[in-house]
Amino acid sequence: MIDGLLVVDKPAGWTSHDVVAKLRGATRQRRIGHAGTLDPDATGVLLVGLGRVTRLLRYLQETTKAYRGEITFGVATSTLDASGDELARAEMPVGEDAVRAAMRAFVGDIEQVPPMVSALKVDGRRLHELAREGKEVERAPRPVRIDRYELEGFVPGAYPRATVLVECSSGTYVRSLAADLGTALGGHAHLSELRRLRVGAFTLADATPLAELVEEPEARVLAPAAALRGMEQLVASDAIAALIATGRVFPAAEPPVVPAGPGPYAMVDGTGRLLAVYERRDERLKPSVVLNVDAGTGAGGQ
Repeated sequence: MIDGLLVVDKPAGWTSHDVVAKLRGATRQRRIGHAGTLDPDATGVLLVGLGRVTRLLRYLQETTKAYRGEITFGVATSTLDASGDELARAEMPVGEDAVRAAMRAFVGDIEQVPPMVSALKVDGRRLHELAREGKEVERAPRPVRIDRYELEGFVPGAYPRATVLVECSSGTYVRSLAADLGTALGGHAHLSELRRLRVGAFTLADATPLAELVEEPEARVLAPAAALRGMEQLVASDAIAALIATGRVFPAAEPPVVPAGPGPYAMVDGTGRLLAVYERRDERLKPSVVLNVDAGTGAGGQ
């Protein structure tokens, strides 16, 4: 069994599930999953966990993301992106300055209504499943945070196009951001292109095209500790490592492990091997994931 992380540059036309299925076959590994769904038309960084690293994916999914997208104004679609049916079309010759000014209102803490074509569950059903059945249900707005929303390029005309850079919290729907921008400008808009540039500490520079990964996936596997490189690391002595393996709880403000930040924390041994993830609760450090990866087990021992 391989314990590690693959950083994929997802091609267009593949669902995130398709990518996982392809890599399951290439790695001959049953235990595999991804962090943070990318829509079929979108490309870019997709994190795929193997073996026991699947237990760490929630920490990667909850990190911030960065995207570059293209927004087309004047056209509304059923999916809020280019894959959907066209619902409305009306010339919308807005100017670059107006677009830039409207974008500022979305920076910071905002609320979004999740699109019907999303993986979010309502009453046990995924929204995209209901959408395929022609159903639309009430969705409560959800809080998200937009750290950066910048206009990088603009093509004027009857149906202008804007290239935008978005840095945002987990759970943000960029397609909703595009549609809401059109509404704010008094018309329609949809997301015509999307590329994910970053998930947490992993960027496109770390990613490998899917076709290359399929040829030799083992050569690209990152060890569990590297998968959590964006997390504060605490180095444990051999004696403490033995206690961590049993799920020991430690005081948060006393040796042998004293964290600097709020957590969670990656507990590693002297060789840098990931032992567990701990979180601060009630002034104590408690394990949320204990890996117990032996030094000789696949990528987990590196």
